[in-house]
Formats: sequence, structure tokens, C-alpha cells
Amino acid sequence: MTTSQILQTPLSETEIEKYFDRLWPICRSISGNGLRSSFHILQELIPLELIEYPTGKEVFDWTIPNEWNISDAYILTPDGEKICDFKKNNLHIVNYSIPFEGEVEWAELSQHFFTIENQPDAIPYITSYYKETWGFCIDFNTLQRLPKTGKYKVVIQSQLAPGSVTVGHCILPGESQQEIVLSTYLCHPSMANNELSGPLCMAFLYQQLAAMPHRKYTYRFIMAPETIGVIAYLSDFGSHMKNNMLAGYVMTCCGDEAPYVFKQSKHATGLVERATAHYLKHAQLPHQVIPFAVGGSDERQYCSPGFNLPMGSITRSMYHRYSQYHTSLDNKAFISFKAMTETISTYLSCCLVMENNVTPTCLVPYGEPRMGKRNLLPSSIEPNDKRRQDIDRMFHLISWSDGTLDLLEIAEKRNESLLLYLPILKKLMDEKLIAI
Repeated sequence: MTTSQILQTPLSETEIEKYFDRLWPICRSISGNGLRSSFHILQELIPLELIEYPTGKEVFDWTIPNEWNISDAYILTPDGEKICDFKKNNLHIVNYSIPFEGEVEWAELSQHFFTIENQPDAIPYITSYYKETWGFCIDFNTLQRLPKTGKYKVVIQSQLAPGSVTVGHCILPGESQQEIVLSTYLCHPSMANNELSGPLCMAFLYQQLAAMPHRKYTYRFIMAPETIGVIAYLSDFGSHMKNNMLAGYVMTCCGDEAPYVFKQSKHATGLVERATAHYLKHAQLPHQVIPFAVGGSDERQYCSPGFNLPMGSITRSMYHRYSQYHTSLDNKAFISFKAMTETISTYLSCCLVMENNVTPTCLVPYGEPRMGKRNLLPSSIEPNDKRRQDIDRMFHLISWSDGTLDLLEIAEKRNESLLLYLPILKKLMDEKLIAI
């Protein structure tokens, strides 16, 4: 089955890029108006309901922090040069910096700088969510040329005050209450692969799944600030998800052209592992399968001991594995909108494998059914006839449809894609030879 057959509606690289460009300049964090404005843009694509978790609310072992907002930040050198200008690059400010304005000597200011010496052109991304301090991120080349004497003027126009952490979710109903969960984070400032690729891929994947005329499973979409947002969400919906979740993915780092990396859930034995490995193999997509590890994203929360949810992740250049990670070099030039459409198609295809993984039972089990009288066989067929493969698949499917194996297992016995069996299964069901 081709990509065009799998996709429900055409994917537009231009449309994805348009939304990327609108979201890119916004300074996001785990709370605040930048986060909300980003949600409002994404709501044009996916009908997210926004939940506000107020400051001070206890969510398991965590407490919702004060809300952070910022309007400006910069430094004036002794020579009057403006550096670390927040309005030119919002990575310059340590995220969640407290307000500050005053003159400081180099010796003090240097304690508030963060840089990456072996990436001298890069501005690092640094946060201080739960410790009240301030700081600036600066590329090493600029840092090296700064005068080491004289007074620097530091301006940080930020606010830390009671507010809330915002989480977005929506439910796309199916015939079953069993859920496939798709989760991504929205909380980083201007980074491409490690921030915007996940929400954008999720929003456009939602449109693909919503366009399907039939959905077996219910789909739960979660867009939340990393860690604290998901922990807050699980405090409300974790019990429901434990009872209803069949499989899920954390969508992140899925915007560049690197081969796929599939990170398994903690127990690595569920449908998400079987379906994903099956699709990636039979689609002949270059990929790597890696086991669960706690160094990662929100799969840490979903797979924590109290939940142990079957949450995997499909990425491209995976967090911690590319040099641009958590720097200003993770920008528009690093990603590919064509690659993002491919990632969306891959996620959709894995969902379709799960949607169509039924357990078939032959209704004419005593001896081989007579296919000719049902017009399921041609009157004659040459050995090299291309129809031979589908005929072999048909008999293979009937033979193994004893009610104990699902379609994934049956297809794998011939080392073939489950998707090849779907039109054959439909024919056999129409002829009342197989039931599911």
C-alpha cells in the first residue's frame, strides 16, 4: 500500500511551514502567555481543550509553579553594545529567569553566563524552572571578545506570579473505548526539531485520523509542557488511561531527514512494539529499534511504576543524539518539511496497522473452502501470473484463521506486511468465509 493510499487527505509542506513560521518566534515555557498563544494557533488545526492547572496545586510529588512571563531582556556592555538581546533570539535568556535590572561588574556577570565552548557559534538552551535565579545564554565567540572590566547594564523584564500551567487535549472517538494515545510537548522557545516538529506533526496527524471514515479505536491527543504538564494531566486522567490505553507514542524530534528511531515502551511486549516494528520493517524504512531508557521525554512519566503505560516513541534525529540539540542551531535550516510529511505518514501507517490488527476466524473450517464457486479463483492461472501471490496469501490467511492468531502474526508467518492482507480479508469476509 502506497503513501497516497494510506493518507486520508493530501499533506502540504507549505501549510506545515506556514504554521511553523507563526509559532517559531514565540517565547514558550512551561507556563505563560507564550505557551497559551502557541496553543491558540495550533487550535486552528486540532480542537484542543485547554486545562489550566493553578499555581500551588499538588500533582503527585510535584507542585504547580508560579507562572512566568517575559517582555524583554538584554545586556549593555561598558561600550554601549547591546548583547544577548531577547528580542533577536529568545534563547538568550535563561528560561524562567527572575526580573532584574542593574549594573554589574564582569566578575559577577560572568557567573550568570552559559555557553558551549566546542560549539562557538551556538546559543545554548538553559532553564531554571524551580530555582529562582537569572542568567543569559551566549555564543562562545561573543563571550570571548567581551571586555573583562567596567560595568554592564543588565535588564530582565520578566514576571513570576501565581497563575497556571496550561495543558491541551482532545478525544477523537472510535467504536471501541480502547485508546491509542498521542502525546507531545509544547514548552520550549525557538527550537525546531526539539520543539515544533512534535506539535505540528501531531496536529496534522489529527487531521488524517479525523478524516478516516471508520475508526476502531479512540484516539487521545495530549499536548503539554514537558514533565510537569504530563504529570498534572496524569493526576486527572491517569487512572482512566490505565484502564483504557492500548498503545501510544510520544511525538518529538520528528522533523529532520535522519533515519527513524523507535524507542520501545518499558515492557516492550505490547501492540505498539509489534505494530511499529512490523510497519518500519515491511515499509523498508531505515530505522533503529532501541529499548526504553529514562533519558528521554515524557515516556518517563507514562512508563513510571504507578502507570506502566505502553508508550513508545518514533523520532528522527533523537534528543541527545544530534549536536544541534538544545541550541540555536536547532533551527529551520536543520529540519525538512518534506521529512515531516513522511513522519506523519509513518505515524498514520502504524496506527492503521493497529486499527486493522484483527483476529480472524474461518467460518468454513472443515477442509479447504471451494473458492471457484465463489469466484475467488480464476479459471486458470500461469505459474508466473502476478495474481499468484494474492491467491497464496488468500489460502495462507484462511489456513491460519483459527481464532488464536491475530493478523499481525499471520502476516509475519510469510514475512509480509499486514496491509497487503486487508483487501483479501475484506473479500473473504464479504463471502462469509471469515469473521473477526
